[in-house]
Amino acid sequence: MTRRLHLVRHGPPVVDPAEPAHRWGLDGAGLPAISELRTSGRIPCGARWFSSPEPKALATAMRLTDSEVVVVDGLREHERGVTPWFADQQEWAELVSDVFTHPDVAAYPGWEPLTVTHDRVVPAVRRILADHPTGEIVLVGHGTAWTVVKAELTGDAPDLDAWAALRMPDLWVVDVP
Repeated sequence: MTRRLHLVRHGPPVVDPAEPAHRWGLDGAGLPAISELRTSGRIPCGARWFSSPEPKALATAMRLTDSEVVVVDGLREHERGVTPWFADQQEWAELVSDVFTHPDVAAYPGWEPLTVTHDRVVPAVRRILADHPTGEIVLVGHGTAWTVVKAELTGDAPDLDAWAALRMPDLWVVDVP
């Protein structure tokens, strides 16, 4: 039997270069996009909801549902410490590509290797799936983490083109056997 796992990327954050990204909250300018996703029909009714503890993810989840949202620490994004803001999206994409190309090393000073992210996020998702063997599940979190999860669950290579195309917010649906 196949189940559907809904991976939601958080809404746009307020970028504060003085703070690490895991502390950023939602940008009010992005709230209409979250409302649009909520009413789009793409999110299942009656699903169980889980979120990363990061403020931008949890606030997105709370705006997408009236259901209980369980915070799961393991759903955190790839940890990047205090990273300078990369206004050049090409430069940012190349750095993220390095993260996936060399997952055992930190691609930038202060970043965790992607294998550490994998070893935190994938078991957290597998525990959620095991603890809730029926029904649809919505996870609200982050683009890099969801790219890792999607690759792991489908057995495909990480799709960096799909990562680059993710909006804030956005949704991937993954069929899980």
